[in-house]
Amino acid sequence: MRSNEAVRYPGLAWRLYSVWYRHMRVYTKNLASNGLPPFLEPLLFLAGVGLGLGRYITESMDGMSYLTFLGTGLLVTTAMFTASFECTYATFIRLEFDKVYDGMLAAPITVNNLIVGEILWAGTKGLFFSFAVLCILTPFGIVHFPQALSAPLVGFLTGVMFASMSLLVTSFVKTINHFNFYMTGFLSPMFFFSGVVFPIGNLPRPLQWMAEVVPLTHSVRLVRAACVGRYEVALLADLAYIAVFVAVFGTLAVRRLRGRLVS
Repeated sequence: MRSNEAVRYPGLAWRLYSVWYRHMRVYTKNLASNGLPPFLEPLLFLAGVGLGLGRYITESMDGMSYLTFLGTGLLVTTAMFTASFECTYATFIRLEFDKVYDGMLAAPITVNNLIVGEILWAGTKGLFFSFAVLCILTPFGIVHFPQALSAPLVGFLTGVMFASMSLLVTSFVKTINHFNFYMTGFLSPMFFFSGVVFPIGNLPRPLQWMAEVVPLTHSVRLVRAACVGRYEVALLADLAYIAVFVAVFGTLAVRRLRGRLVS
């Protein structure tokens, strides 16, 4: 019996790739309409706030101009929002409305493979859109090649981190409208209080502690260091935070969604 299962199931890497490849094929069928919003939103914000408000901000922020400060932070916010939408609304639609997972689980993959493949796909989108925004920022001198080439890797880690958390949220949600609480009540405030728009050192002490707890702060710190080439030992703590966060939230998401998919 065990030998038959070994023949029937392909290797783990191939099973994860099959989930990733399925999502990639579906997403790229309408690449322009799917990719335009997450590509344009950070650029519009940069143009509106960075170019408009930035001219009145002459003070250096963490040793860089305000336009560089804001632009480098936006590299990971696009990864955060892209991965979060993918693993909330899109996952819920595949789960409850389109019943896509029922068909996928008829293939020789497990529920765990399916969920981990979802997380890797969301991480890939984070990498792709971080790189796309990076390519736009470079001609304007906001970031510089080749030192900023590692920034999309931070986008991948950010995508994986928020995909893990968003899948856990999805495991509890009963109706698609409940995602509004997560998006508006958690992600949007985190965007403003994680060091993207202004340094968190200017916040009151309780808000600084809160900023250190939420995940986006650590991604912002890493991507900004990657863009300006300012690496410090303290960044290892941010990497450790991301690793623990993904392990905890990813495990919880797998356990919760496994029960929901099987039932």
